[in-house]
Amino acid sequence: MRRTLFTVLAIGAAVLAVAGCGSSKKSSSSAASPPAAAATGAADGKGETIALKSTKLGNILVDEDGKALYLFEADKSTSSTCTSACAASWPPVTTGGAPVAEHGARASRLGTTMRSDGKTQVTYAGHPLYYYAGDTKPGQLNGEGLDDFGAEWYVLAASGKKVEKEGDDS
Repeated sequence: MRRTLFTVLAIGAAVLAVAGCGSSKKSSSSAASPPAAAATGAADGKGETIALKSTKLGNILVDEDGKALYLFEADKSTSSTCTSACAASWPPVTTGGAPVAEHGARASRLGTTMRSDGKTQVTYAGHPLYYYAGDTKPGQLNGEGLDDFGAEWYVLAASGKKVEKEGDDS
């Protein structure tokens, strides 16, 4: 009897523990926790909003929350070469619909590409777009000019060209 009671209590505790781990509607795709907007467009069927914002580097592309967007110089076409550990540090900007241009971003330069994991990634002027996990709040540009995963990372201007820090010789 004592063993049966213990088993029932153990099973009950396990059921409660599992129930407490239920999922919310918000998704997270990496341990580095990409910005909420990285998952928002993909989850709700709306296109990701891309805009321009004035920063110390000039006007750059940002998402609807003001988080900086980056290009990866290893991407030589609209296909992303950033997967696995790279995508954990540099989460792709994904969308569940056609991306939307606002506040100076050019709709004609927006597009999408299919990632190897089946998600739809936003492109701008032919460059797949990414966040940097080290940018934890809007306005940060911690990924600018980093040489990471075999190539450099840069924010983009409305033209779709990389923006480099002053004094950069590259």
